[in-house]
Amino acid sequence: MTKLTILAFDGTRFDLDVENGSTVMENAVRNSVPGIDAECGGACACATCHVYVDDAWTEAVGQPQPMEEDMLDFAFDVRPTSRLSCQIKMTPALDGLVVHVPERQA
Repeated sequence: MTKLTILAFDGTRFDLDVENGSTVMENAVRNSVPGIDAECGGACACATCHVYVDDAWTEAVGQPQPMEEDMLDFAFDVRPTSRLSCQIKMTPALDGLVVHVPERQA
């Protein structure tokens, strides 16, 4: 199992043990993390699973692909570390990943 920490906007911390190959969004939905709406179910067709990758993890997570960049145009308060959580697949290299949920989704 790989460790994932999701920090909700209200400060609630979700420390999760997740399966490799699953996405951050799938784990957020499965654990009822507030603020991850995931309206498209992970199809990269909306921006309602927007998160901020913790600064310490931005290089390991990598940059968004062009389709994800296009969808981030619809997200609220986009920052340099913004990603769609449906596009971040958990791997052993991301063990300990920390992401933050924005104040609201677009």
